[in-house]
Amino acid sequence: MTGLKARLRWLLPLALILPGGVAAQDAYVAAGHGESVPVMLRIATDRPGTTFEGWGTALAWFANVTGAYPDATRERLADLFYGADGLGWTIARYNIGGGNAPDTPPYLRTGGAVPGFWRVPAGVDARSAWRADDPAMWDWSADAAQRWWLDAIRRRVDAPLFEAFSNSPPWFMTVSGRVSGATSGTDDNLRAGQEGAFAAYLARVVDELQRRHRIAFRTLSPVNEPNTDYWFAANTQEGAHWSPARQAAMIDASDAALKARGLTTVVAAPDETNSHLFLADWAAYPAATRARIGQLNVHSYGTVHQTGVRDIARASGIRLWMSEHDMALEKTPEQVDDVATALAFAEHVVGDLRRLEPAAWVFWQAVENRSARDGQPGSNWGIVKMDLTAAAPGPDAIRITRKYWAMANFSRHIRPGYRLVPVDDPDSVAALSGDGATLVIVHVNGGVLSRRLTLAPAAGGYRLTRRIVTDARRNAAADRITPVADPRSVTTFVLKRG
Repeated sequence: MTGLKARLRWLLPLALILPGGVAAQDAYVAAGHGESVPVMLRIATDRPGTTFEGWGTALAWFANVTGAYPDATRERLADLFYGADGLGWTIARYNIGGGNAPDTPPYLRTGGAVPGFWRVPAGVDARSAWRADDPAMWDWSADAAQRWWLDAIRRRVDAPLFEAFSNSPPWFMTVSGRVSGATSGTDDNLRAGQEGAFAAYLARVVDELQRRHRIAFRTLSPVNEPNTDYWFAANTQEGAHWSPARQAAMIDASDAALKARGLTTVVAAPDETNSHLFLADWAAYPAATRARIGQLNVHSYGTVHQTGVRDIARASGIRLWMSEHDMALEKTPEQVDDVATALAFAEHVVGDLRRLEPAAWVFWQAVENRSARDGQPGSNWGIVKMDLTAAAPGPDAIRITRKYWAMANFSRHIRPGYRLVPVDDPDSVAALSGDGATLVIVHVNGGVLSRRLTLAPAAGGYRLTRRIVTDARRNAAADRITPVADPRSVTTFVLKRG
């Protein structure tokens, strides 16, 4: 959940950037002169791997804004992401806000000031006297906008998976007095000895929201992108640095607080920004701390050593989620129909599924603010774009991007209960339904030549029944049934056994 500038440090420089317009796309593809190449796919349907649980998004900032929109607008957004005719997502990550002091001048980015659930009665010094066991120190009317999404998702999904996560402790538990971090991005911001109080705060919120919204938080993630230098007091979003030792202490305290309340929620950790920092965190945890983790979370803002994280999940027998990612190509102007970013995004998803073999893939913010202002180009982050500063927008303000349709190629067809299966082609990912009757292949062709795909005999016994394409002209559209991946496209092939 780092800022865009910080995240771009993890992106490799791109030698070629293609404008997103259809005319430019047509000219680019025409360079291939209609040629095609054969590609053989060797799919090990006899060796199914991770059981996939689904796709989703963090709610966080966009939900803190859009949950207060008029019904027609917010219901339309919920349908786009969680509806049966939308992306069919089943996962949501709810952001438990820290919350700055009431007298702090506003400085966080649009939607970023997620309210905390604490209350400070008159005459109370919160830094020394706030107590989780005092009912007078809680405000259960807080964060109504993001909480609207909990109910909206529950109404649309039969068995939703909810995770609660934290970006920062409340201001009165911090060193700096701000939820955006310590003075330096390499200093821990939770005050010494406050792990128990912070864990009690998080566990109490989980307990209360479960009861009030009739949902279950399967996991609680108490730290986010912890071992980075992203989080400092002058930043414009919530965040906190945690050294590995402080991470371990917080994981221990969170596990104890959840159990003290009799909750079945387990700790997810460390929600690190990339795999190589995840490995550093994990190596520093004591064995007892590792044993308290019920789910491993990693982000994919950087893909070095992803198989190392996969190996830890396998060896420890702990479920692994890719719990946050978004991206945009550098220097591409903000365009809802930009196919270059959609292709790069789809390639990234394929890579994550192949290297991490996670049980879930979770987007960062499904809705991003339209960022082109004053002649500046803006960015293609987000899969839906809106002006999040606008008052009471209607459904016509929702702008669906090409990335949304690229996501549809995955989430509409690789469904919960499917199992990821090995495939030798680096641009393909494959999944098998639980009964083995359906085989889904998603293939990303970023080049200018068509690809004629064939299955090696070992994966025989399946016949092609559907072909769904996203490119500069088609939006997850069913197309002629042929084993061809068109140039500059994301193509889903649905095969049936027999």
